[in-house]
Amino acid sequence: MSDELNNNEEEQTGPDYLGINDDTSGDTIKKVTGMYRDWFLDYASYVILERAVPAIEDGFKPVQRRIMQSMKDLDDGRYNKVANIVGHTMQYHPHGDASIADAMVQIGQKDLLIDTQGNWGNILTGDSAAASRYIEARLSKFALDVVYNPKVTRWQASYDGRRKEPINLPVKFPLLLNQGGEGIAVGLSTKIFPHNFIELIDASIKHLQGKKFTIYPDFPTGGLMDVADYNDGMRGGKIRSRARINQLDKNTLVITEIPFGTNTSSLIDTILKANDKGKIKIKKIEDNTAAEVEIQIHLPSGISPDKTIDALYAFTACETSISPLGCVIEDNRPLFVGVSEMLRVSTDRTVELLKSELEIQLDELEEQWHFASLERIFIENRIYRDIEEEETWEGVIAAIDKGLQPHIQHLKRAVTEEDIVRLTEIRIKRISKFDIDKAQQKIEALEDSIAQIKHHLAHLIEYAIDYFKRLKKDYGAGKERKTEIRTFDDIEATKVVIRNTKLYVNREEGFVGTSLKRDEYVTDCSDIDDIIVFTEDGTMMVTKVDAKTFVGKNIIHVAVFKKKDKRTIYNMIYRDGARGANYVKRFAVTSITRDKEYDMTNGTKGSKVLYFTANPNGEAEVVTIYLRQSGSIKKLKFDLDFADQLVKGRNSKGNIVTKYSIKKIELKEKGLSTLKPRKIWFDDSVQRLNVDERGELLGEFRKEDRLLIVKQSGVVKTVIPDIQLRFDDDMIILEKWDPKKPLSAIYWEGEKELFYVKRFLIENPDKEETIITDHPNSYLEKIFTDYRPMAEVVFAKKRGQEREENMELNLEEFISIKGIGAMGNQLTKEKVLEINTMEPLPYEPPAPVEPEEIDVVDEEDMASNEEDIKNANDSDKNEPADDNDSKIDEGGQGLLF
Repeated sequence: MSDELNNNEEEQTGPDYLGINDDTSGDTIKKVTGMYRDWFLDYASYVILERAVPAIEDGFKPVQRRIMQSMKDLDDGRYNKVANIVGHTMQYHPHGDASIADAMVQIGQKDLLIDTQGNWGNILTGDSAAASRYIEARLSKFALDVVYNPKVTRWQASYDGRRKEPINLPVKFPLLLNQGGEGIAVGLSTKIFPHNFIELIDASIKHLQGKKFTIYPDFPTGGLMDVADYNDGMRGGKIRSRARINQLDKNTLVITEIPFGTNTSSLIDTILKANDKGKIKIKKIEDNTAAEVEIQIHLPSGISPDKTIDALYAFTACETSISPLGCVIEDNRPLFVGVSEMLRVSTDRTVELLKSELEIQLDELEEQWHFASLERIFIENRIYRDIEEEETWEGVIAAIDKGLQPHIQHLKRAVTEEDIVRLTEIRIKRISKFDIDKAQQKIEALEDSIAQIKHHLAHLIEYAIDYFKRLKKDYGAGKERKTEIRTFDDIEATKVVIRNTKLYVNREEGFVGTSLKRDEYVTDCSDIDDIIVFTEDGTMMVTKVDAKTFVGKNIIHVAVFKKKDKRTIYNMIYRDGARGANYVKRFAVTSITRDKEYDMTNGTKGSKVLYFTANPNGEAEVVTIYLRQSGSIKKLKFDLDFADQLVKGRNSKGNIVTKYSIKKIELKEKGLSTLKPRKIWFDDSVQRLNVDERGELLGEFRKEDRLLIVKQSGVVKTVIPDIQLRFDDDMIILEKWDPKKPLSAIYWEGEKELFYVKRFLIENPDKEETIITDHPNSYLEKIFTDYRPMAEVVFAKKRGQEREENMELNLEEFISIKGIGAMGNQLTKEKVLEINTMEPLPYEPPAPVEPEEIDVVDEEDMASNEEDIKNANDSDKNEPADDNDSKIDEGGQGLLF
């Protein structure tokens, strides 16, 4: 295409061409579009290759590589001013000092290659480093060990040709994956997350052993991380990163670790904004961050800490989603690759570098052995005397060569003129003090070293594995994983948002909204809630909360809609058409299309809802239905129990109640829940409760049932099971609470330094209590929730005596049930080695007391019974009273039987 454009160059005019129209000037018209294209490609290539994207060979961008080379040039073991290093780097890097200083600070903050001194900033708070003239740096021991080796480095001329700089540094470690890298080039970008030092070494060893491996990021800010969609760090993947939030007390939360890519300042800003918008409610926030993160969030009284934690994840930067993009430079071309392949390439390159270093060492040792052998032959056979009569240099060389010939058959290579010249440079003093035994020992030591190097080359993979193990041993201390890998639960924003506004309804006109303050108040809601509305004609609609929304006239029910809510059951009786039959139905609304109208009747024109209730726990009431007098109807009144109706889909027609016209419907008896007790599971991977059958089944729960929670710290409490509950990491017991079942505990009393046993019942379910003493050395050893628990006590062996037999401890017999605050009984004065849990003794709970059968009397029968009682009482007035007869109690409360 470019050739075609060039051929037509003279025929085209316009803004793409610059030139002079004067034919006498001698200038020709030149095409600018082609120049722009070439310049743009040159610029794009420069930015990609020389600035933004790191090389896969050593993990460095050019500026980072030049900084490391400058630090090696200046290295003398002492600290250098960063300003001095930056100035020296400018000999290699054709850019300003600010960009070099910023790049150096980023390397220093990763605490691996550079040993820093002074204020280098804080990645936790976002504080910047001091000016480069105030801070100092030197190469770390790890950098000197792993990054440099001039003998295997390939060099190129610097930008001005005055110096030599490395094309790539011989890094023998997956440095790019450990430090991470980020850059924006022309038309592409890269974002490689940092990974754990120890895990990278372990993965490299597995790769060398031919085993599979998986590596995940590890962020210096710590926090929690969900890697389900990491996609090996390639394009299209993502990671969810969360702050670590704990509950300090009932009104205080504390953030101790923050998500990657944030700092305490930016995080606090998002929390304050969420509070201003009404998404969360906090009283105040304090930033106590120094060497470790500590952000305290104080809550108003009455605000749930668990719900607030979820809201922080939903509405602030306490949870962030970040996407990796593995792009590196290989052979001067950008390459999109996953982190596993990056590690394989780095590990294989490390093996090649180790091989090159061994081969260089082998050549050097063989050279030393060669010359040491020549030197010994030269001195031991006194060949130096053969040159005494020689008058020319050529004669000297020839005489030595001739004298060596009978003795060099065992040498590994031919003797060169350069070797002979080196022999002539040996001083007389060294010849006179020459020790044949020491010379032989030196040769034998060189032979041992050569044999060792050859062994390493023959077993290169084992040698590389030992090399990685040495790195882990020498530099792995303190580099354990900081970011905890977890599976996150999905937080529904509508369930955790603070209800920061009020919802009103105008039933007749058919409007709902937050601005109708003169109309009927419905409930508190948030601006992200959905509301569900039913109208008298049987229409249902779900719409988003707004200031004022028309949904249909004659509204009979409006509430905040809960998606996937299977426990809210709607009971409805409706007339099918203007003169049709009457139907009853029970249904739930679990999923809908927002702002779409749904007909809950049979769809006949003129249908009308006669009775409607919304029951949050599936309650089924009893209603009395009154019919209009028409024709030969005999029974104008009857009861309907909704419990007799099955819960079906919202589109079901329902069952016929009556074909006759209904006059009115009255509530006769409030209903009980007809739903089964709700089964609740605990998913240990996300540390949350659920009703989706994930994890361990905790049991079936009714409205009054509670959960028992025991922590390792000795805290015991019961809670109402709520899907929004969060659980601490030190929780050791989570089960359905039986108020009649005692708890048994064995704990170490710190002050008396003895084990104590206690059995107790939880008398105040709403109170959180500690069952061990408050001494700082006290700790909970064992806790049992069985009716008849058993434990085995293993005693420590006394000096000079046989070990005492283990004691089987029946806790039910050892101590009776006392108050939860009691100290308990001393277990033993002997020194205890360990306490083990044994199988509990069998226990059969008492059979539940069956309720007495009570006859239900109809209203008409009740009236006749009352008349009989009245007549009986009248007849008794004339007879003397008997102590066994029924009588009215003195307090006038009713009949006593």
